[in-house]
Amino acid sequence: MVHTTDDLLCLLDSLFPDPAEWWDTFFTDRGKPVPFFADLPDESLAAYFDSHRLLPGRVLELGCGAGRNALFAASRGCVVDAVDVSPRAIEWATERMTHSGLRVEFICASILDFRPKQGGYDIVYDAGCFHHLPPHRRMAYMDVVRRALRPSGMFALTCFTSEGGSGLSDREVYERRSLGGGLGFSEEQLRGFFERDFEILELRRMRNVLAESGLYGEDFLWAALMRMKPAP
Repeated sequence: MVHTTDDLLCLLDSLFPDPAEWWDTFFTDRGKPVPFFADLPDESLAAYFDSHRLLPGRVLELGCGAGRNALFAASRGCVVDAVDVSPRAIEWATERMTHSGLRVEFICASILDFRPKQGGYDIVYDAGCFHHLPPHRRMAYMDVVRRALRPSGMFALTCFTSEGGSGLSDREVYERRSLGGGLGFSEEQLRGFFERDFEILELRRMRNVLAESGLYGEDFLWAALMRMKPAP
């Protein structure tokens, strides 16, 4: 019986596969032809550092997977904490870190349970976590981002465009009990969701790039860079 908001959220969670189990299965076969399994940072993240829109500081990555972006940020002089729900992903990321000689604090946890230090980070980065959240968990996600960032901190996001995602509406997610592999968003939807808390500095399609460039990029993804607005 539902007595509290948490009861309701847990009930809605139960409509979907357990994220830790699902992602652990996904990361089990490292040889799968998954483009983002390559140890290459997002082209947008590299561009933000190259243009000095992001500067070295304390970074929190949400949904870090096998660590490619977290390790890149560390290579640019950042102190990085990186969170993922999958133990297998964290294991892989830790192996990559050992071979790289860099240092990242990899944390195996659901981002929705993670409690960052208030204002503890200059940058929060998400390369594909947001579009894998069911709609009822978006506000909890935003609570984590807001809590983590210092005043005027920077938030960078990569997520599916409308055509890059499943095409399901929020209502259809619950009717089908599925995200369909990840939800897509229009520019209008993203601006409507994030503009209350963030000044959107850039919102563009990610650039298609070849792996030979040393970067990852697909144009069915949005790349967004935002600055947190002062508290009212």
